[in-house]
Amino acid sequence: MDDIEAIKQLKARYCRLLDTKNWDGFRDLFTDEVVVDSTGSGGHVITGADTFLDFIRTNLAERVTVHHCHTPEITLTSPSSATGIWAMEDRVSFTDGRELSGFGHYHETYQKSDGIWRIATTTLTRLRMNITEPAAS
Repeated sequence: MDDIEAIKQLKARYCRLLDTKNWDGFRDLFTDEVVVDSTGSGGHVITGADTFLDFIRTNLAERVTVHHCHTPEITLTSPSSATGIWAMEDRVSFTDGRELSGFGHYHETYQKSDGIWRIATTTLTRLRMNITEPAAS
């Protein structure tokens, strides 16, 4: 498999493992020193894969999520590094009945070590977020 296809499969696993709450598999997608920046969508910067996993597990374990990534723009910058931009859409169902539909982009860097590509940095930017309130009873 070529490197660009391997990175596409890495991102596909990101969406699937996150949405199915496969936390061990999800953790393996990142370098130990990953930097996750969601300040452009109202979040903050998290450094370290274990810290990020704890954050995700705490905030999404009880929520139904659906993540889709599309139209990758991947550039190999060396035999062991790459950049990528992905159009994204996510949906989150909160326990109180609210629903979020988000649209934007992931801007990422990747590192290859021992033949395996992992996410080294990821920045989420949003173009739009729709939040709906639960229907009145």
